[in-house]
Amino acid sequence: MARVVVNVMPKAEILDPQGQAVVRALGRIGVSGVSDVRQGKRFELEVDDSVTAEDMEKVAATLLANTVIEDYEVVGLEVK
Repeated sequence: MARVVVNVMPKAEILDPQGQAVVRALGRIGVSGVSDVRQGKRFELEVDDSVTAEDMEKVAATLLANTVIEDYEVVGLEVK
């Protein structure tokens, strides 16, 4: 068994209203010095040895991320 992590983030050119709300809230709680926040998603999958890096790319691109507005990164399986 292996743990695979898929990190999904809004593309840089996409507005991130949740991240902007966090930046505004930081000022209200007295934290300064943070100029930008981007909020994303993290998926952790437990997979067996039959799952390939190509399989995980397919899962990430078709189920976990909206590739029109999000980028993703698969961590934990190497392409062979």
